[in-house]
Amino acid sequence: MVLDKIVWVRADREEPAADRKKIIACALKNGFTDIVVRKEDINTIEIPGMFNAITFLEGKIETAKGKGSYIEIQGKEDETSAAELAGRVDYVVVSAKNWKVIPVENLIAAFQKSETKLLVEVGGAEDAGLFLKTLEVGADGVVLSTENLEEIAAVRNLLEELENTQVALVEAGITKIKPVGLGERVCVDSCTMMETGEGMLIGSQSSGLFLVHSESVVSEFVDTRPFRVNAGSVHSYIMAKGGRTRYLSELAAGDDIMVVDSSGNTRTVVLGRVKIEKRPLVLLEAKFQDEPYNIILQNAETIRLVSGGKPVSIIDLKVGDKVLMRVDQGGRHFGMKVEKNC
Repeated sequence: MVLDKIVWVRADREEPAADRKKIIACALKNGFTDIVVRKEDINTIEIPGMFNAITFLEGKIETAKGKGSYIEIQGKEDETSAAELAGRVDYVVVSAKNWKVIPVENLIAAFQKSETKLLVEVGGAEDAGLFLKTLEVGADGVVLSTENLEEIAAVRNLLEELENTQVALVEAGITKIKPVGLGERVCVDSCTMMETGEGMLIGSQSSGLFLVHSESVVSEFVDTRPFRVNAGSVHSYIMAKGGRTRYLSELAAGDDIMVVDSSGNTRTVVLGRVKIEKRPLVLLEAKFQDEPYNIILQNAETIRLVSGGKPVSIIDLKVGDKVLMRVDQGGRHFGMKVEKNC
């Protein structure tokens, strides 16, 4: 499952102001837009880009998304005080000079069933990796406090490594291919180029998603558009960041979508545009372990599924061919996996 963690970068400690500005610039360069700043810096420092300003003042946290508390853990009493804030504030940031894993495990367990986000202050990527993965679930995020700009980039690399996990893909046999007339289909245009072998997981059922290939394959009919997946009918599900499913019809610019290759490797990309147009459609049905799944796609040569490890146009597919899918057990509630009958 893809990692979905919070990262705040502290740019409120260093002197002079020019050094704080360097940290802000480095954070933005690495894609971190939640930055802790001094209130006076918001109006006095020339900011090199847009970001969400967070302030820490006398143990109180203020953000545009909520409020919270900052607690230094020096003993069991502080740990207990932090745990008691679960469900009472939006954020709790805990910090300690000499971290021990056990207190953090206790806090993660205490916050797990609450709406409060638990963040751990760290000095670099090594500690960030430890706390994001502790108890497998990990803290909800980290607050990076360092004057070493290389550590900011290292945390960015760490998140990419953790996000680039794998999903299990199976081969399902096609049982039906049927044109179904006109309907509205969605082109999903990302802000990232995709390679041959990469696409997105899409289907009519959240429990059975087909690997629909990107338009990165050279065609005599249209130019390649490696940033695009012609994803199918508006009713379909698509796999997004964090292993959630979304309806194609509800996607918007700025959403995070999962890209998957034919080996099941994943990465997260930002959605740049959604194009919905009326086009002729075709229904493809496939079975895996006697369970039927289907997808409705635009009826065009440039639409491809993955068969035999290669992208194959839907007009060349036939009954009996095998295509790659992600098959899941259980149902979904608002995009999250649950065990139920659907």
